[in-house]
Amino acid sequence: MQVGSGTYPTPVRPDDTRFVGMASRIGAVAAEHAAEHDRDATFVVEAYDAMRSEGYLALAVPEELGGLGATMRQVCYAQAELARHDGATGLAQAMHQYLVLMQGFRRRNGAPDAEKVLRRVAAEGIVIATSGGSDWLWPTTTAVVDGDTLVVNGRKAFCSQSPGATVVATCAVVGDEVLHFSVPFSAPGVRIEETWDTLGMRGTASHDVVLEDVRIPFGNVAGKRPYGEFGGPLFAATVHFAPVVGATYYGIAAGARDIAVAAAKKGGARPIGLMDTRLRTAWWSLMGAIDELGDDYACSPSTLATVMTAKREAVLAALEVVDLAMDVLGGRAFFKKSPLERAFRDVRAAKFHPLTPESTLSYVGKLALGDPGITE
Repeated sequence: MQVGSGTYPTPVRPDDTRFVGMASRIGAVAAEHAAEHDRDATFVVEAYDAMRSEGYLALAVPEELGGLGATMRQVCYAQAELARHDGATGLAQAMHQYLVLMQGFRRRNGAPDAEKVLRRVAAEGIVIATSGGSDWLWPTTTAVVDGDTLVVNGRKAFCSQSPGATVVATCAVVGDEVLHFSVPFSAPGVRIEETWDTLGMRGTASHDVVLEDVRIPFGNVAGKRPYGEFGGPLFAATVHFAPVVGATYYGIAAGARDIAVAAAKKGGARPIGLMDTRLRTAWWSLMGAIDELGDDYACSPSTLATVMTAKREAVLAALEVVDLAMDVLGGRAFFKKSPLERAFRDVRAAKFHPLTPESTLSYVGKLALGDPGITE
């Protein structure tokens, strides 16, 4: 990680980069296999094996529970470095890391089930996937009550890292409420349907997960919210999602910048300068948002607006920087063998994650006009 260079501004807290070396080692493994997984749309299994060996899966688990105790800032630095080597590995793992951060938040705020989850991540190496990208405010999966269980039926799209995950954090509609819970991939009625054939991010293996008459004990329900509204569980998820995913896309752009700098000629000074200024201001935005949250933050509309504003800046900067890197290399970047070609495709996914850049503007504006911010 080029701390202090145009790619990464010097951290205010030197300890922020504590786990960057680990991420770099895992990233080197990911990079070795990235082209193959991109070509075949197969899961980045070698990188996940390296994560288990290094303990990276428990990066954000508190030390007293057996993890590495990384802060949100440290997770962002590590994820940026991981994605600099391979975007698909970085994005797949971002889904696990933000959910672990969220469980840490829930534990600090008294959720009785959170500590067990965190201990399992540290001790058993479980990997948590999510269906959040397809569920959002209006999930289509339904459940009916049968005694003390829910019987769930539906299909979840965009379940990143599903071939390597242990459980999926998901939800279902019961009446006018949305109930949030986790389901083991080994549970009867759960199956992965391999639908992931996409422009980019092919190594994330973000397949559909089908739930057919899956029984969920009521005790596994972690939260609920009104249908069509953010509510507590979704606020908690998105507040932790935005910085980690923003840092991941930032890392893709930083890697593209480094390739361009290594290959550039003297005439490329201005676009390289533009890349560096965009990257620096995007990183300041992400770190500034985390600073604004502080240590004792709440997951609320104003908090969501803060982190989504930062994610928007990181996403737009990432798109611009990768395009600039392509321009610097010229026709060489157009070949499939170029890692910039893959970065160009991978970074396109940045605009689809909620809140999208345009939705962020609408949400922030609604708050300014007095809207309570419980709908998008």
